[in-house]
Amino acid sequence: MIFTPDKLTYALSTFAAYGLLCGTVAWQHRRRQQAAQRRVAALLPATPGMPAWWVTYASQTGQAEELALQTAQALHTAGVPVRLAALGELSVSDLQQAERLLCVASTYGEGDPPDSAARFAQQVMASARPDLSHLHVGLLALGDRAYAHFCGFGRVLDEWLRARGAQPLFERIEVDKSDPEALRRWRQQLAHLAGTSDLPDWEAPALQPWRLRARQHLNPGSAGEPVFHIELVPQTGQALPDWQAGDLAQVAVPGAEGAPRDYSIASVPQDGAVHLLVRLARRADGSAGLASGWLTQGAALGDAVPMRVRAHAGFRMGDNAQRPLILIGNGTGLAGLRGHIRGRLAAAGALGATPSPRPEGVAPLWLLFGERHARHDAHHRAEIEGFVQQGWLARVDWVFSRDQAERRYVQHALATHADAVRAWVGQGAAIYVCGSLEGMAGAVDRTLQDILGADALQAMAAEGRYRRDVY
Repeated sequence: MIFTPDKLTYALSTFAAYGLLCGTVAWQHRRRQQAAQRRVAALLPATPGMPAWWVTYASQTGQAEELALQTAQALHTAGVPVRLAALGELSVSDLQQAERLLCVASTYGEGDPPDSAARFAQQVMASARPDLSHLHVGLLALGDRAYAHFCGFGRVLDEWLRARGAQPLFERIEVDKSDPEALRRWRQQLAHLAGTSDLPDWEAPALQPWRLRARQHLNPGSAGEPVFHIELVPQTGQALPDWQAGDLAQVAVPGAEGAPRDYSIASVPQDGAVHLLVRLARRADGSAGLASGWLTQGAALGDAVPMRVRAHAGFRMGDNAQRPLILIGNGTGLAGLRGHIRGRLAAAGALGATPSPRPEGVAPLWLLFGERHARHDAHHRAEIEGFVQQGWLARVDWVFSRDQAERRYVQHALATHADAVRAWVGQGAAIYVCGSLEGMAGAVDRTLQDILGADALQAMAAEGRYRRDVY
């Protein structure tokens, strides 16, 4: 290959940018650990000589992290010294020095560890065989029986700890979709361990009535099931709650009030409403799914919808507010990505009927979005093109799988633009992925590992620069 001066300059600049990534990842990870340590320090009562209990979490949607924080706060209130951390932050040395470990572990997909536990699974569970016979463990496993490997990672973690000699404080408690009875058993065990009977109640905020204000069919003529843009506002007299880009809406539907469905929020409070993107799901017999059928067909405009917003710490902006963002998704996963685009505009005071141009110094965004056909499935195309014209989206890669003989998906676009991905990441970009767990999320993760290296991607996840909201 012959390098012209322009090509040589580009190659050197790309190499330098990627070198900067590798050189800064370790520093940024240390900074994240230091911030976590400051957060943990606030939970440590001043009890000299008394060993602290570790409370850890393996969280994908933020539910396990929230339950772990509530656990740590409850123990702290009862006078128990506590250290709180993501499971991925624990080392073999930490386990060997600890006496008691309480872990809240969710499962990603079909039995895999969540992102916040990936480092632990790969570097500790897969390679270390420490003697943990001194360690006493209590484990709360979160799962959904709709998946074949219910509580898969929690069970694997429990088995690994026991195989290393760890002694259970009580039998593993498994939770099916926020089952209140299972959570009550967890609180009872904590109260017994802490020697108190008055731990605070952790029930989720009550569902409130919202009004279905608007519903727009986004993909008429599509070969796939219909997708709707839905807008919900509080009932008259109720204040609009606060939420952040990346958070979730939990909707209770008739016939399943005890098991609210989670939807990625596609808006920010400045929009004045919760926006959702909902695809009509079909059961094996062809009937409409309970939640999606009611939201897209059954409920009439003006009807009350029981709902609450829920923080999703793992997909919020966090420390990435000033960074360039690479936003990757497919289908109704555009909802979470749209929330972050609109959040970036709102933070700059540029969100309105017509977005203002991106101010100098505000980091750009790159959207890679996949669907079936350009003619029918380019959801919110006019809005996205407006963001491009005003400079908020520096680039958009639409990837339509069925517009050519060979199927093409977002992971293929990533591989095609590998040099650009490395350059953006080298300049500090964070990566957000939202959409289907089956197919897309795993393929995107493998492609990013090929582009950036598995260790670098794992370090980005630990630092909060690689975040996923997949379902």
